Amino acid sequence: MSQVEIEAALQAAFRQCAATGRPLDAQQQQTILAVVLASVESSSSTNGVNSSNPLDDLSVEQRQILLQFVQEQESLGQDWKIQLLDDWLQGQESGAMQFVRDLYGPQWLERVQPMHLTQYAEDAVLLKVGDRIEVSNSLWEWVQDDGPCSREWISCTVVGMSKTCDGTLTLPASYQCPTNCTIRFDNGTEYEIQGMYEWNRYNWRWQGLKEAG
Repeated sequence: MSQVEIEAALQAAFRQCAATGRPLDAQQQQTILAVVLASVESSSSTNGVNSSNPLDDLSVEQRQILLQFVQEQESLGQDWKIQLLDDWLQGQESGAMQFVRDLYGPQWLERVQPMHLTQYAEDAVLLKVGDRIEVSNSLWEWVQDDGPCSREWISCTVVGMSKTCDGTLTLPASYQCPTNCTIRFDNGTEYEIQGMYEWNRYNWRWQGLKEAG
């Protein structure tokens, strides 16, 4: 199908949504159009015309966050792109992944294929002793957007990494060997974070990477 035909088909689909009482707003329509057209362009460029890795456009910190997000979603049996697009269509924030929408957009997202992800070693997203990160105070206190305790980020250094496996836990297999991380704050205090990758991923970030919005 040509681009004109694709756009016509999508416009017809949008009208059907409106006719059934579930209309899409202009932003949602624009997002869907952009993703579908970018997908067609990506498919037509498999001969190597557009063979560069879109992950090369990211900073080291952004790439690490993206790869970790992909890994987390796959461990839960979910499609990482669908999760992001669903946030976008619903007008919801995407946490540490918000930078993809704000800086790159759906066209860039659709360019990312599995082969691009595998070009980067798995250890590129893994923490190691000596890394500088920031952790959220929500790890140890109740944080609310409109409450007395707001979300804050505190710098620290990774001083230890370990895994604790317990096959008796009634958790998904990917969660039965969680990674524990010991951090040291600049005042010398140490703190252990359990499930660093598995359930606490959104409570830490690489130092210097700020959340959008």
